[in-house]
Amino acid sequence: MLVGVTIGSGIFRVPATVAAQLHDPGPVILCWILGGLIARLRALTIAELAGALPRSGGIFAYLLESFGPLPAFMFGWTELAVVRASALGATATIFAEYFGYFVPMTPAQVRYVAAGAIIVIGLINYIGVQRAAAGNDVRDVAKYVAAMALGALAFTASSGGASHFTPAWGSGLHLSLLATALISVMWTYDGWRICRSWRRVKDPQRTLPLALILGTLCVMLVYLVLNIGFMYLLHCRRWRSRS
Repeated sequence: MLVGVTIGSGIFRVPATVAAQLHDPGPVILCWILGGLIARLRALTIAELAGALPRSGGIFAYLLESFGPLPAFMFGWTELAVVRASALGATATIFAEYFGYFVPMTPAQVRYVAAGAIIVIGLINYIGVQRAAAGNDVRDVAKYVAAMALGALAFTASSGGASHFTPAWGSGLHLSLLATALISVMWTYDGWRICRSWRRVKDPQRTLPLALILGTLCVMLVYLVLNIGFMYLLHCRRWRSRS
């Protein structure tokens, strides 16, 4: 579940943005590793809270217990109306833009396709959560295998080469640029909120931390394979000029 929720269209849009900000392979790879480690740490923090405070609602329940009803209420509505809505809209828009490579569309049509995709996914879940979950299991496995295969396939291209990784630290490491790039990277790692489904997990005190550690490591692995594959095909400096 964590791998399926985390891996999305963002991984195909964000790498070019990160390369444009950090310029060289070394900082780019470091940024993706740091993003995975930060995601795992915050996921484990929430997992600890889930074990200590066994309630439904995730962060809402923890804010309610810690700070009272008003902050929890504000968080709940912000999550519903802004945070989750904007993330869903961004993901759907990226899907529609990539769909435009196969079917030419105007900017307005891209927005209609994105809205239509959200409606279709909503209807699938409305028909039945169990049916949707069965399809999600197959989709999640296929998504992970396809992403890993795509990254591995890059190393078979004749246009690639190890020379694209040099110089690895040509312009040095700028902490301000690294922090800025991490903002985009953390969006692609946004799947650790699986903790709010703890009631459907047996022995959550043990299972959730284990699942979060292994799941985050799996996501970090496929992200690194994809990014290294992209850089094998195209040097960061040329890659960012085409983004």
